[in-house]
Amino acid sequence: MPQNAVVNCHNSELYKMLPLLRKAKRMSCFLTPILLPSAPISVHNFNATRSLTTSHLLLPRLLGLRPKIGYSGKSWGLVRGMATKMDSIQQNPESISYLNQQEAAEIDEILMGPLGFSVDQLMELAGLSVATAVAEVYKPSEYSRVLTICGPGNNGGDGLVAARHLYHFGYKPFICYPKRTAKPLYNGLITQLESLSVPFLSLEDLPKDLSDSFDILVDAMFGFSFHGSPRPPFDDLIHRLVALKIRDDKHQKSPAIVSIDIPSGWHVEEGDLSGEGVKPDMLVSLTAPKLCAKSFSGLHHFLGGRFVPPSIRDKFNLQLPAYPGTSMCVRIGKPPKIDISSMRENYISPALLEEEVAADPFDQFQKWFDDAMTAGLKEPNAMALSTTGKDGKPSSRIVLLKGFDKDGFVWYTNYEGSKGQQIAENPHAALLFYWDDLNRQVRIEGPVKKVSDEESEQYFHSRPRGSQLGAIASKQSTIIPGRQFLIDEYKQLEAKYSDGSLIPKPKHWGGYRLKPEMFEFWQGQQSRLHDRLCYIPETVDGRREWRIERLAP
Repeated sequence: MPQNAVVNCHNSELYKMLPLLRKAKRMSCFLTPILLPSAPISVHNFNATRSLTTSHLLLPRLLGLRPKIGYSGKSWGLVRGMATKMDSIQQNPESISYLNQQEAAEIDEILMGPLGFSVDQLMELAGLSVATAVAEVYKPSEYSRVLTICGPGNNGGDGLVAARHLYHFGYKPFICYPKRTAKPLYNGLITQLESLSVPFLSLEDLPKDLSDSFDILVDAMFGFSFHGSPRPPFDDLIHRLVALKIRDDKHQKSPAIVSIDIPSGWHVEEGDLSGEGVKPDMLVSLTAPKLCAKSFSGLHHFLGGRFVPPSIRDKFNLQLPAYPGTSMCVRIGKPPKIDISSMRENYISPALLEEEVAADPFDQFQKWFDDAMTAGLKEPNAMALSTTGKDGKPSSRIVLLKGFDKDGFVWYTNYEGSKGQQIAENPHAALLFYWDDLNRQVRIEGPVKKVSDEESEQYFHSRPRGSQLGAIASKQSTIIPGRQFLIDEYKQLEAKYSDGSLIPKPKHWGGYRLKPEMFEFWQGQQSRLHDRLCYIPETVDGRREWRIERLAP
């Protein structure tokens, strides 16, 4: 797909086009919607704020993660029975081991000697660690354009590998590699990037102001083995990176600078002695942080080096944090404090117009629900259920929609739980569906009644046997002495029905149906000018119809 293209697609067909739009996303083509009844979607390359597709979330989903700001700093899996020690390391970067230059070189020699690692293996692991650290903090929907500046040594090779992985993660990488190394390993890395059509930019190709063209600048110029002062052309490149931070223009977003292992221009052990080194926003230390990292004052310090074997840990008495899940990187210390008041999203969505929505809100809900299914959202049937009892105090919780038609929306639960008690006291409720990836939510309000025993019985026995047993074991909302109590109750039931006999539905368990008296369809838009279309029932000539009203956002 060219970077300037038009895809003919009417509003009603938009979400059928997701595969094509995802392809556009992978090629860093983003969407500016022009969605009038007969207007096409204009697809072009722009500095992404938020695209219409959900593809900016594909990478976290493939990695088994949910979108978030940074990494929580808590370990999901600890090794070698060191949970307490590892937790303290996570919170206190001073307890982590730091390497001097000689130790770092010695570890490399051991890895590539007795332990059998090759240079290209270590380079691949290092580059992958860097790419995953970048993806942890900088979403490709907001930081798509990545310039990696590579030096002639192994640090430059790490940068080439990282750029390749960032391409596959959904970013648009560029490479500046002014002093190429004529070795087969590096030639192979170049060929791999060229096969992906990743642009290589000469010094003359680089724009004067790097902030105009790039969202992330990866500093892969010099590693821990570098000695002396940077020579041309790297001295000028370092100066240009430093100048970006000196300018500190609050009215223009400055590119994030990510340094690999050692910020270029720094002394490996003593840090930025001259004050003229790169001032990165993120430092990705490799194997173990070097002594200079103690002087790092940026927001994000990550460690990549999950390949370090126990023998090296023991020999050098390394105290390192545990890696979360299957990640190749781990944050060192606490994540940065977030100014919650500054968190905001500028939505870009097709307009929600009265003349284009269905006349019947049930049909419009079906259409939006189908869109959510097509987009591959996790549990699109999840909804917030809000109820109030006779005391007037509201309560909300997430439940799962299990069916809907013109008679209403159905969910199942324990009738004796808190929500069941509140519904008994006040048989009115509100539902809220929130589909973040599509910038949509739907509110529904109305009276609530229990479904028939036959309907509840049929659904109960359609559930997995484990869920049936769980419904009996849990006396919902009652106080229990601990989790083990619940597990013991479940195991007793499991043994009781181990012969495969029919599990009877509890009398206190069944479904509710909310019959809507109001629908509101919300579509997020730019500058908080959101679309809100409300459906209100009215009687016209003895027939029930729905009136559509637009509400101010």
